[in-house]
Amino acid sequence: MEDTQAVSLLVRRCVAGDAAAWEEIVRAYNRRIYNICYRFSGSPEDAEDLTQEVFIKLYRTLGTWEQSKGAFATWLTSVTRNLLVDHFRKTKQDRATDSLDTAPGGDQDAQPLSEKLPDTAPQADARVQTSETQRMVHDALQKLSPELREAVILRDLQDMDYRDIASVLRVPEGTVKSRINRGRTELARLLQRTYRQVT
Repeated sequence: MEDTQAVSLLVRRCVAGDAAAWEEIVRAYNRRIYNICYRFSGSPEDAEDLTQEVFIKLYRTLGTWEQSKGAFATWLTSVTRNLLVDHFRKTKQDRATDSLDTAPGGDQDAQPLSEKLPDTAPQADARVQTSETQRMVHDALQKLSPELREAVILRDLQDMDYRDIASVLRVPEGTVKSRINRGRTELARLLQRTYRQVT
C-alpha cells in the first residue's frame, strides 16, 4: 500500500481525528507489524501484545512522520523495532525469532530462508525435510548475534532495501551490508556444520 500520496493523505486524515482513516492504517499494516513482532519474540501471544503496543505508540506519534524523510513503511518498521528493542532490554531476552519460515498468516513480502537451502530430499519426504530444514534454520539463527539476526530478518524476510534498513537501525548503509553479509556467512557456516552432523 505504499502509494506515498495516498499514505500521506491517510495519515493527515488520521491525525485530524478521522477514525475510519486509523482503521484503514491498522488493516493495511497489521500483518506486517505482527510478523515482525512474531519473528523477534517467537511467541504468538507476545506478538499479539507487542503488536497492540506498537499501534498504541504509532497512534500517539503518527503526527511526527514526515513524508520528506522517507517512506511510511520504513518509519513504521523503525517504530516497531525501537519498541521491540526496549521490550527485550526490559525483559533481558536475547532472542530474535522462533521460526522465520512459519509466521502465522504467512508473509507474502518475506522469502523463507529455507528456500535458499538446497533440497535434495525425495518428493515423498519433502514435508519432513522442510520441517527439519526450518528447525535447523531456527536453531542456527538463535546462535547469531542480535545485530546480525536483526539485519538478516529485515533484509531477507521483510525484503527491505539497504537504505531503509540503515534508517531503521540508525547505522550507515555500509554497516548494514556488512552485517547482512556476516550474518548470511555465519548462518551458512552453522547450517553446514549441522548438515554434517545429521548426515
